[in-house]
Amino acid sequence: MYVEKLWAHLKKRENKEDAEQMKKYMRDQFEYFGLRSPVMKESFKSFIKENGLPHHDDLFGVLKELWEKPEREMQYAGLSIADKLKKHMKKQDIEWIEYIIVTKSWWDTIDHIAKNIAGYYFKAFPEEINPVTERWIASKNIWLMRSAILFQLGYKEKTDKELLAYLIKETKYEQNFFIRKGIGWALREYAKVNEDWVWEFVHDVELSPLSYKEAIKNIKKTKQPS
Repeated sequence: MYVEKLWAHLKKRENKEDAEQMKKYMRDQFEYFGLRSPVMKESFKSFIKENGLPHHDDLFGVLKELWEKPEREMQYAGLSIADKLKKHMKKQDIEWIEYIIVTKSWWDTIDHIAKNIAGYYFKAFPEEINPVTERWIASKNIWLMRSAILFQLGYKEKTDKELLAYLIKETKYEQNFFIRKGIGWALREYAKVNEDWVWEFVHDVELSPLSYKEAIKNIKKTKQPS
């Protein structure tokens, strides 16, 4: 009943005109209620105030139900619920993290999951980093691979640069746009705290033109050839 209540709550604020625009923007992959970000945040907040959060032990089941709904806002609500409950994470929660990565996958959910949910999980269980990221890379699922590349986005100085380098070397020949863009994004973010390492890395390792261009966007012009 929790998910059905949430669906009815968001449905009341449906905007069909905005829904059509949002659907087009996402290449007609998902249906929408048409709730723009401020409306979505206010609606979700009021629902949680009235109904609370599910118990962490029920989270996987709730997320599965949310991901079965056609409206993309239901998945966005799922991400918000997961964010609020992640402080209770257990090691086995990698099961639902992988589920929401590989189900109804697109950049709008994946990038949030990689940084805010998988990134949090790996900080809580660092011993899982190597086996899980190895599995994600070996899967050849582009969204698991992108998540492996991006999960350290918020780590800043605590980024494991050797791991980042390894994951990039394992994926740099992939032809997929989202993998190549992800490589560049991960390097660009790390350049904010260690641009010398990134500058040296991108010139020691053969990257695609897209990855290279993205990686050096924030590097000082004095380092770049005229």
